[in-house]
Amino acid sequence: MNLLALCLFSYKWLIAVPFLIASTTLIGIPLTFVSLLGMGDWGSKTLAVLWAKANSRVLGMGVDIEGLEHLQSDRSYVVVANHWSQLDILLIYGYLPVELKWVMKQELRRVPILGAACAAMGHIIIDRSNTAQAIASIERASKRLVNGMCVVFFPEGTRAPPGEVRPFKKGAFKLAIDLGLPVLPLTLHGTDQMLPTGTLNWRPGSTTLEIHPPIDTQGLSEEDVSNLCRQTESLIQRSISSPIKNDTLGDPHAEQWRT
Repeated sequence: MNLLALCLFSYKWLIAVPFLIASTTLIGIPLTFVSLLGMGDWGSKTLAVLWAKANSRVLGMGVDIEGLEHLQSDRSYVVVANHWSQLDILLIYGYLPVELKWVMKQELRRVPILGAACAAMGHIIIDRSNTAQAIASIERASKRLVNGMCVVFFPEGTRAPPGEVRPFKKGAFKLAIDLGLPVLPLTLHGTDQMLPTGTLNWRPGSTTLEIHPPIDTQGLSEEDVSNLCRQTESLIQRSISSPIKNDTLGDPHAEQWRT
């Protein structure tokens, strides 16, 4: 093990991991409490964003945001993004300037403190083994998608290998058409190099949150779901394949903060 690898290993286990545990405890418990008192939306856009930003900084995540001009602050979107790493949650939650609810798999409900906080905030926790129950959970939550509240899907369903995109599932796009909400595609760059899926091989690096123009769903019907799904998947795939200015060995402190 060379000196750089030893330093990163020591930092990860002596600083980054303990900080993640401590911040999840110190922010997650009051976040759960205020959410149970009916302030879940406030807690999500303040305490949860603080948690995401603090941990991204400790992990040496440089963040560049592209496409903020495509957002309307009072508009609700069905947000879809590629999924490479556990760090994707920090990148979206910390730096996408919209109010949001996540569609999360049931297994995350069992994570201590974090699972309880997510449930209390009103994130959409689905059981992927029970299709009817998953659909019912999303339909209940869909009533809240007004006045700028958005819902976030990882339509691949699970994390993909670095640099790849798995086929998108149709659920997010059906919901968008049913509600008449625009689809907001995001391409996440660089998180797969910082923490690849299935490993703990973390290293600091630069990431980009690329916000694409929303895709209007007005006038679309059930028959258009597959085309909308393929269109969005192709858009994100092309963005990933195109040159990007990220450099995982670049300056991890060159960040653009939320306005």
